[in-house]
Formats: sequence, C-alpha cells, structure tokens
Amino acid sequence: MPGRAATALRLRAADALDRARGRHDPLVPPRRLWGTVGQGDFAAVGDEFLGHLVALAGLTPDDDVLDVGCGIGRIARPLAGFLDGGSYAGFDVDERAIAWCRARYPADRFRFDVAELRNARYRPDGPRDASTFRFPYPDDSFDVAVMTSVLTHLLAPEADRYLAETLRVLRPGGRLLATFFLLDDGSRAALREGRAAIAFRAPEGAVAVADPSLPEEAVAYDEGWVRERVDVRAIEPGTWRGDAGRSFQDILLSCA
Repeated sequence: MPGRAATALRLRAADALDRARGRHDPLVPPRRLWGTVGQGDFAAVGDEFLGHLVALAGLTPDDDVLDVGCGIGRIARPLAGFLDGGSYAGFDVDERAIAWCRARYPADRFRFDVAELRNARYRPDGPRDASTFRFPYPDDSFDVAVMTSVLTHLLAPEADRYLAETLRVLRPGGRLLATFFLLDDGSRAALREGRAAIAFRAPEGAVAVADPSLPEEAVAYDEGWVRERVDVRAIEPGTWRGDAGRSFQDILLSCA
C-alpha cells in the first residue's frame, strides 16, 4: 500500500507539472490511468498509430472508424483532430475508461460503449464471455477498424469472434489494422535464439502464451490461423522479434 500511495503522488505531481508548464492536453488522461494502455507514452503511441492508419489503411478524414478495445482514448485523441466529416466509435470492458472518454469527446461525432464482458486482466468478474459477444453496431457501419493490443490479450475463441464481428461491421472494401504477435518462420527463429522480447512457450495448436497462469497477458497466433479468418493484405513485422520494425507488435492489414 505505501508503494501504491507513493506512485499515485508521483503521477499526480507529474500531471500538475505538465499543467504548470502549459503542456496539458485535455484529451490526455491523468497518468494514473495510463496503466490500462500498457507501456509507452500515451500521446506518442496514439500519434504513431494515426500514422499507421493513414499510411497502411488509407484512412481519410471522412471515414467512419471503429476502435475495438478503445481504452482511455489513445487512438481517439489523434482522430479528434484528423476526422472531418467522418465519425468514431469505440468500446471497451473498462467502465472507468469509457466514462472518462464520454466526458471529454463530442457526442455527435464520438461514441463510446461499455462491453459488459469478462476479461482476466481488466474485468475478471464481467457477466459475459467475449467469445459470444456481438459488437453493438449494425452490419456495414465502418470504413476502417483498428485493434491495437487487443488480439494479443485474447485466446482463440474470443479472438475468432472479434475478427468475425469486425468483418461484419466493416463495409465492403473496409480495412482492418490490427496488431498481433504472429508466429511465422522469422518469429519462431527469434524465439529459439532468445532474441524475442517476449518468451512465448511452445504453441498449443495455433496459439502460444507467455504465462500459462495468466494466458491473456500475452498471446501469439500462428500466421496461418489468422489468414484462414481474414484477407491479409500486408504484414509489418514488429520489433518484439529482436529486429527493426515499424512498431513493437506486428501490424497486419486486412480488407473486408
């Protein structure tokens, strides 16, 4: 408890210093909430992925965008200044994150939904299983969907469902940009040689996990398993493999 109190004080002091220096962005949440989005600077990572969406998925200002597992708005923040005519919808299991976003984004262009789901990392007491979840949007609603650090925390039944639902809500020709830990010849060699940033265990079927006691902490998928489910147009290998790359996780582009 003393450690948590000291951390909270340190984070509040850093936020206060940003405000005093005029660096505060109202769409950047307080640092105590950053843990819900993993490692890395909140704004920098969001800006990075806006660049990937434009360069790889052909995102335009008038596109309608779905953010699967939107968290506290890491992708929403840069899109707020980019979309002009387009719209945004995001959902997440974290009620606190959704409440924070709803209070700060214009409701006429940005929609945030709570997914009442069980999640081992963020909501272990959730009422429903993600493997049967239907996204709260009609068919053919979006031009672009983005999933960052989502499928890397879902096991096969849930990941299968999320990919199928994403294809359902994308319009014909819509694009999905998703991050993975992909198992292919290159990543398997990196794992054997100890160069990979995450030490995944030997796969069981198409899936490998890093920690069997909490498998959702990091999940890798065989590339063939993914290709059976979506129309893969491009893969950008990530630096987690121990080599240079566009981002830490592998980035996959698919079309509906």
